Amino acid sequence: MTPSSNTAESSQSKPQTKAEKIKLALEKLKEAKVRKLIVKVLMGDGSSKTLMVNERQTVRQVLDKLLEKTHCDSSIDWSVCETNPELQNERGFEDHEYLVELLCAWTRHSENKIYFVLRPQKYVMFTDPQLFYMWKKSKTVLSGVNQQAKELLIKEHFGGSTLIVPDLEGTLYLKEDGKKVWKSRYFVLRASGIYYVPKGKTKSCSDLACFVHFEKVNIYTTSNYKEKYRAPTNFCFILKHPCIQKESHYIKFLCCDNEHTLLLWVNSIRIAKYGAVLYKNYQEAVKRASTLQGVDSALHTDQYNGLTTQVSPQTNPNPPKTTNVEEYPHEPPPDFIPPPPPGHICTLDHKKTHIRERRLDL
Repeated sequence: MTPSSNTAESSQSKPQTKAEKIKLALEKLKEAKVRKLIVKVLMGDGSSKTLMVNERQTVRQVLDKLLEKTHCDSSIDWSVCETNPELQNERGFEDHEYLVELLCAWTRHSENKIYFVLRPQKYVMFTDPQLFYMWKKSKTVLSGVNQQAKELLIKEHFGGSTLIVPDLEGTLYLKEDGKKVWKSRYFVLRASGIYYVPKGKTKSCSDLACFVHFEKVNIYTTSNYKEKYRAPTNFCFILKHPCIQKESHYIKFLCCDNEHTLLLWVNSIRIAKYGAVLYKNYQEAVKRASTLQGVDSALHTDQYNGLTTQVSPQTNPNPPKTTNVEEYPHEPPPDFIPPPPPGHICTLDHKKTHIRERRLDL
């Protein structure tokens, strides 16, 4: 190779090296600007797990971290849930949401807390779709729906180009602004929001009045509103913007006659608000749970085989009784105790620092 060719290659490599350095520096700068939080997540037994979460991580990714840390089972019902002690409400974050964005909606000195809990109703609209799309049928009919019929219901309402929202309607109690007075009204669920029938009007579409649109509000379940607001029952839910952390006339308070009606309205509203994304979340949760079960099963088999090899007759002339896997646990007991029943309300501490990271004591 001639000196001239070496000079040419050197002159070409220098700009490339410089460009790569600039690109690397820009990537580091971009990464430094990513918001991060140190999040302390409470468990049902009062213990906690601390995670570093950045703004790019979804709730699903945070759940996977928590499942890894706690050695919990792979149920699709595990949720990251926020509680607000002042309003006595709670909400399970949806798996597609970004946790940092959600927590940034809290006020500086918020008393909210974050919990890692099982919420059996998280995907009830897919495990028991007949409850929502055949809600007018009797309990006997609903309980007799088999798995094939459930799959057809899901395909019919979630598998097409357009999501079909449950045609839910009925009487609910509405809290008047600024008062502990509740009045019954007839409400109707639509894809865009909740509507009600004004006094003296019919249930026809032309007579319906808009109560609330779903774009900028989330739905929260509540605790002990019968005492706090003199509600007719404790089966209440509220609709509010996530930034509203204290009592406000912008909050919509609704009360149901019973727990089943509450389940129908809360989850039907989630269907209307999140649509097909909710179904994708469910599919991903099922896939993830299946993967974890496969890994656990393989680990169990490998370690069982290792145990039986150690006590085989070839290596032990006086073998003990047949090995029982339960007598030789393949992993240490989990440091997580299942949470208490729903209905609890806790507190939360939210602190900010002067750098890109903030600490949330939950």
